[in-house]
Amino acid sequence: MAWVKIIHILCVMGWMTSIFAVPRALIYWKREYARLGENGPLGDLTFRLYRFSFGLGVIAIVTGVWYGTWLGWPAWLHLKATLVALLAVHYLWTGRLVRRAQKGEFRESDMFLRIFNETSVIGTIAILWVVVVQPF
Repeated sequence: MAWVKIIHILCVMGWMTSIFAVPRALIYWKREYARLGENGPLGDLTFRLYRFSFGLGVIAIVTGVWYGTWLGWPAWLHLKATLVALLAVHYLWTGRLVRRAQKGEFRESDMFLRIFNETSVIGTIAILWVVVVQPF
């Protein structure tokens, strides 16, 4: 079971990189698009990062559920799973923003994207607190 946990942690680390980086990259992509009038290398890199980390997120969730089943799903793990589900919704929303950006549609302001980016940090802190403290 240790291997499942190792794979889970590794994939979570990779997924979190994208969760933190892609919304910030959208800000710079938006600026690049305004300057060039078309998608440049930053847009391609942002899309590739999102697409690659999507697979890591799926593996992280699957191994997390597998490990949770092995633990017998204690009460704190239900809270963690709920918070991870909310973070996954945030990630899917990010994917929607990336897809629109590929079409040259940048509807959100820089301020919105910054706040959107920080919500994932708050969600991650909440998940880490639940895992470390195991409040119930």
